[in-house]
Amino acid sequence: MPLSRRALLSTATAAALTAATAAVPAAASAAVPGRRTHAATAVRHIPLQGAVNVRDLGGYPTYGGDRVRRGLVYRADGLNRLTDADVTTLAGLRLGTVVDFRIPVEVQYDGADRLPAGVALVSRPVTDNGLYTQLRTVIGSRDPVRQEEMLGNGKAAAFMREVYRSFVTSPGNRAQFGATLRDIARPGAAPLMYHCTAGKDRTGWTSYLLLTVVGVPEWEAVADFLASNTFRAVYDAKLRESLKQTGLMQNPDLLIPLQEVRKEYLETALAEVKSGYGGLHRYLTTGLGLDLGTLAALHARLVD
Repeated sequence: MPLSRRALLSTATAAALTAATAAVPAAASAAVPGRRTHAATAVRHIPLQGAVNVRDLGGYPTYGGDRVRRGLVYRADGLNRLTDADVTTLAGLRLGTVVDFRIPVEVQYDGADRLPAGVALVSRPVTDNGLYTQLRTVIGSRDPVRQEEMLGNGKAAAFMREVYRSFVTSPGNRAQFGATLRDIARPGAAPLMYHCTAGKDRTGWTSYLLLTVVGVPEWEAVADFLASNTFRAVYDAKLRESLKQTGLMQNPDLLIPLQEVRKEYLETALAEVKSGYGGLHRYLTTGLGLDLGTLAALHARLVD
């Protein structure tokens, strides 16, 4: 269903959504009873007040019996709401570069990253296949019938599967992922952080690729991917409740397939990799343009 750009850019819509989002506390606990995963205890979560899904990608074991080095690569959700204390925490990570996967409209409405002085910000937009526009439009409509038509009956999950498919099929997306992995592979480079808005889809796919490249077992890489559900659960639930209380949505649970990561989404991307490239190695080399030297450099730099 085509989305109305006028609805997206409507001042009233933007104000309503901003008000609803602002009602959600910036610091949401990641502890969710009944939703613990292996990754939730294995990963190094970095607690911040203005972001809930910031993690050190190090610490995972590899097939060779080594571990991914800590303090070199970080994954995150949006950094636009960081407090002064959060910025000080990031300064302690000694980051050299932050890669922002958000598209311009996300930056326009949510705001630019707040970063420590001296950190280089690199914009590498990866299309979300219209997800952000979809969310703003459907929420801002305040129309429960339209919201059901756009997101109900499995449509939201189907939309997310298309987002993940585009990570493989879009030349522009592949170029951004490839450039980021090349940055990480540079010997002696300062620590790097990459992020999108929720830190779960574009960021999750990049993290899955990186962990797989350096020899982390598949089930560990998948666990890291799914851990976003644990770290984001409280924040996302509060957002849904706020949308209901402010009258923007009668049934905010329609958003759950868009807020969550699911193994089926990852499997959709991997099926596209197999279909288009025959396997992950060719996707990395032919699709992302990473030569064998870069792949070896990633392993040498990140694995103890």
